[in-house]
Amino acid sequence: MVRFVNITEDADGQRLDNFLFRVCSDVPKSRIYNAIRRGEVRINKGRCKPSNKLKLEDVVRIPPFSGKSAVDAEAGPGNTSPAERFVAGRIAADALTDIVFEDELLLIINKPSGIAVHGGSGLQTGLIESLRLVRQSDHFLELVHRLDRETSGLLLIAKKRRALLRLQSMLQEGRVEKIYHAWVAGQWPKHVTEITAPLKKLVGQDKGVIVASDGKASQTLFSVIGRTEHATLVEARPVTGRTHQIRVHAAYAGCPVIGDERYGDRTVNRRFSEQNVRRLCLHAAELVLKWDDAPHQRLRAQWNPEPGLHLPVQTPEKSDIDYGND
Repeated sequence: MVRFVNITEDADGQRLDNFLFRVCSDVPKSRIYNAIRRGEVRINKGRCKPSNKLKLEDVVRIPPFSGKSAVDAEAGPGNTSPAERFVAGRIAADALTDIVFEDELLLIINKPSGIAVHGGSGLQTGLIESLRLVRQSDHFLELVHRLDRETSGLLLIAKKRRALLRLQSMLQEGRVEKIYHAWVAGQWPKHVTEITAPLKKLVGQDKGVIVASDGKASQTLFSVIGRTEHATLVEARPVTGRTHQIRVHAAYAGCPVIGDERYGDRTVNRRFSEQNVRRLCLHAAELVLKWDDAPHQRLRAQWNPEPGLHLPVQTPEKSDIDYGND
């Protein structure tokens, strides 16, 4: 069924192709580009290019792509099957049990481990798709950044396009400070406070990350929070933002993150699994948003210690935050 979408403030100024990628999130990009080239997608009844910038009150014609899209989801829950609504409801309910902060521009949650932030790689529904289905009164919901499926902690979701663009700019300018907590196997070396090993993405079936001389420059700062006999709780501050950076750097230091099935030690993971530690022990614990026109905003997300990991010091807890109006 052909749809006609009126452009609102949330899409004002956005490129046509990026707009379609969002509202038709499960349609291949090649199919979208083909539809634009053939004239199946139109702006105000006229042919258009992928680079055309949308304007307020433009009307975009969207052809009947196969599969569900965000446009379908916004049209109402009747366009989804009961099974899809059930799955989305469960994912959204789990994710929304710990909202750290919310206003008209931002939704910041403490994401549980085990929830993918978006669909793909065999997953039809991720966190962001579920939120769009369940919270249909929020006409714009976009991930500002991503967390790995097994990583828990603070996740920023923009509720307005202007908030998304501003926060993405702040990330590029280094004005968003990310602080992670990780339980790593063994005793973290006292002298290791910085790791700058370059990282390279593998292609093909492996799709992992390795330390390689021809990799991209990478930097992570580490400090010890506390120790047990067989594990160390560390704070990790990634200065650069490479894929799996903290996990690879921790393994490079000889102390892989507990529960890391890709870069960790299987024997160590099995031993901790027997103590009911059955997740990747990496948590996005703090974010500092360094606004240029308001006080810095520090957010903290509580991480309940895993059974079998007991630290003889107090672990960080969620606290009040200072928020500067945008």
